[in-house]
Amino acid sequence: MNRSLVRRAAVVSAAVTAAAVLGLAGAASAHVTVNPNTAAQGGYTKVSFRVPNESDSASTTKVEVNLPTGTPVASVSLKPLPGWTATTVKSKLATPIKTDDGEITEAITKITWTAGAGADIKPGQFQEFDVSLGPLPSADQLVLKTLQTYSDGSITRWIDEPSSDGSEPEHPAPVLKLTAAKGGDTAAPTSAAAAAPAGDDSADEGSDPGLGWGIAGLVLGVIALALAVLAYRRAGQRPAA
Repeated sequence: MNRSLVRRAAVVSAAVTAAAVLGLAGAASAHVTVNPNTAAQGGYTKVSFRVPNESDSASTTKVEVNLPTGTPVASVSLKPLPGWTATTVKSKLATPIKTDDGEITEAITKITWTAGAGADIKPGQFQEFDVSLGPLPSADQLVLKTLQTYSDGSITRWIDEPSSDGSEPEHPAPVLKLTAAKGGDTAAPTSAAAAAPAGDDSADEGSDPGLGWGIAGLVLGVIALALAVLAYRRAGQRPAA
């Protein structure tokens, strides 16, 4: 193999690797998520809605989270966030929630955070909004459809429900997956997420698959580049035909 062919192989390999890495990064682009993304049915948990700003020129000024009315949550508490004003909307429940203290006929179904002066989420930044939820319903998941409003008036609707084939939709809604309670003790917030303080990333571990894909792409790129350099050196050491 002559040197020109080796050079071309190295260039092609690097280009293919770069395209693969960029493709993975695009597929794992930032969107609104709920962290942690799993909790136990019947229990209490603290979750954080992580909202990145995807605009290059506008700031995020309002975030609206909608809780499902079909599988309502009896108790919803918000952690104050400096610079932001939080409001809630209660709705009448078609089927009341039965508790030890009686029936609950209405529950919070919408949470809206509005930024004050200087508190908006600027390009390249993100913000987290903490919420305590419980008791969680006996359902497989909570689809928490979210609207993100920008300073230029545009709205990104994170409302697409999970696809049946496992592929990620264009604007996926945050999803809190619910698992069967262990040991039958659901009276207190016993999950690690409920005990973790705000901003503690230990509760978020494993919740962002995009990071894993990005690392895998970089590793593939390094391997491909190393193989190309090795081939080039070996070709240079061979005597000319």
